[in-house]
Amino acid sequence: MATRTSAPVERADRAGARVHVQRFGTFLSNMVLPNIGAFIAWGLITALFIQTGWIALIGDALGFPTDENLYGFVSVIGGWTDADGNLLNDAPGIVGPMLTYLLPLLIGYTGGRMMYRDNIRGGVVGAIATFGAIAGASVPMFLGAMIMGPLGGWSMRKIDALWDGKIRPGFEMLVNNFSAGIWGGALAVVGFVVAGPFVTAFSSGAERVVNFLVENSLLPLASIFIEPAKILFLNNAINQGILTPLGAQQASENGQSILFLLEANPGPGLGLLLAFMFFGRGVAKASAPGAILIQFIGGIHEIYFPYVLMKPKLILAVIGGGMAGIATNLAFGSGLRSPASPGSIIAVWLSSPPGSLVGVTLSVVAAAGVSFAIAAVLLRFDKATDDGDLAAATADMEANKGKRSSVSSALTGARTAHDGPIRSIVFACDAGMGSSAMGASVLRRKIADAGHGDVSVVNKAISNLGDDQDVVVTHQDLTARARQKAGSAVHVSVENFMNSPRYDEIVAMVDRANGAGVGGGAVQDEETSASGVLDESSIVLEGTARDRDQAIEEAGRLLVASGAVDESYVAAMHERERSVSTHMGNGLALPHGTNESKDAVRRTSISFVRYDAPVDWAGKPAEFVVGIAGAGKDHLALISKLARVFTDEDQVARLRVASTPAEVLAVLDGVRV
Repeated sequence: MATRTSAPVERADRAGARVHVQRFGTFLSNMVLPNIGAFIAWGLITALFIQTGWIALIGDALGFPTDENLYGFVSVIGGWTDADGNLLNDAPGIVGPMLTYLLPLLIGYTGGRMMYRDNIRGGVVGAIATFGAIAGASVPMFLGAMIMGPLGGWSMRKIDALWDGKIRPGFEMLVNNFSAGIWGGALAVVGFVVAGPFVTAFSSGAERVVNFLVENSLLPLASIFIEPAKILFLNNAINQGILTPLGAQQASENGQSILFLLEANPGPGLGLLLAFMFFGRGVAKASAPGAILIQFIGGIHEIYFPYVLMKPKLILAVIGGGMAGIATNLAFGSGLRSPASPGSIIAVWLSSPPGSLVGVTLSVVAAAGVSFAIAAVLLRFDKATDDGDLAAATADMEANKGKRSSVSSALTGARTAHDGPIRSIVFACDAGMGSSAMGASVLRRKIADAGHGDVSVVNKAISNLGDDQDVVVTHQDLTARARQKAGSAVHVSVENFMNSPRYDEIVAMVDRANGAGVGGGAVQDEETSASGVLDESSIVLEGTARDRDQAIEEAGRLLVASGAVDESYVAAMHERERSVSTHMGNGLALPHGTNESKDAVRRTSISFVRYDAPVDWAGKPAEFVVGIAGAGKDHLALISKLARVFTDEDQVARLRVASTPAEVLAVLDGVRV
């Protein structure tokens, strides 16, 4: 029995170790990433003002004399030196001090504040401790900042806890200021005596290892570890903890570093996605072009991780691409002046010094080419289908990450997995009056027919959404707004409210989350009469409108004439239509006002207009136009009846041949909801 359980235990141990490394990497990145703007500023100033920068390069190309006109302002900013290393203007400029002091202090401050639970006090002590390490070292103190900053914030929090609530009133500021000053000063001394020399020795050793790999052309082998680590979200520990600090040190000495491109090169991911675009199948092939934009231009590399997780052998493609990119940079002696974050081609180019621009560009091209070639061969001879695999791979990717991915919806259209059973589904629209009620009615029926009568399906205005829904369904033009209100829900976008294929996907999602339904769970029949909110005087069987706006006006005027709404409500119906179409599908349009126009509704009412020649509704035919003014919820039963009617061709046929308003009401009242 012990033998049988040893493998799972080992896998659990490995998974736990991976999680710890991920958390450590996230911790490091949380110190560095908020300050990437400062790294970019330093990189741009370096690229422009140092002696081998763009200004000097352009000046030489144009034949500007190298006199004080060129060496004056530019040399002061860049801290130019002569052949012996002496400052030309007795001024260190901006480049050196930013690297030596500003960037490490920002990291130390961020780490200290983070460890003191976002308290500025921890950031201040962390910065003081970091300065001691800076003063005691001969190399840029990024690693020292990552040690001393968090140590300062964490230890200050522990010290403050010793006398929390015990200080006499009026002495709080005195105790707090002196304790921070005394402890910060003590840590600065520790940083100067211990951290500075230790990090200097560590950096020197790491630099020797990197130089050995470069001199022996072994650096491309780093991709064997880096590319799989990226897929498992261990890249933060590698990139932010090792490559960025060492790269910054190299850049300060050599003007650039290849280390900035070991992980950030967008070429391997680009090649992989191109291969899926040309040789993939199903969802993977269809989603690849959009993923390319997100990865190559947006710099979000995690978008391609599910493609590798879906077919693990494709790790060979990104490893090969990474090795090709590194080898190209070694051949051209190219690198970046500062980190490229995010890993976008735009950020890569902006961080490239003039002399490395060609080499860096070719490294991206080479990485993409090799990755594409390997992936294309593997996909070309792969007989398995990609359909249905990408969603599962995306879920695996998010499991590796430990949280939801901000870009996963670009692969699947929406999150298809939900943690735990689904209890609440909300169909949301701008006003929560007509469109969402119609969609909710159709979906409610499908959910109930599948045997999930305990699942709540309601409609709401987007403005009323909370973050307690399991699934939120919206028109595709409103999904982005809904995500802002209910970020933790599964979001599903639809275009056709009446018979969207996404409804069946939602039912399948509920089946997976809750277990298959037992059937027979139809929605409880209601005996609501249509005449309660739809008067015969508001039914027109020969509409005169010839376009969408005229049809909205005609339906709205019927509501005004019935005394249900004020004149301003008609304008609100037009405004609502300009934001998102109210065409439901199946020849039905459901125009209504905005959420803000509900004050113009005196009582709930509906108007009904039939057109012999369907109206062009933004490219879709509208044979029936139902205007809605909802003061409460008493119109929802009739919306449910309409939904049942317009999903039944026989009932629609009866409406087409109805010759009196009474026959229209009879059709609606004959449908039980």
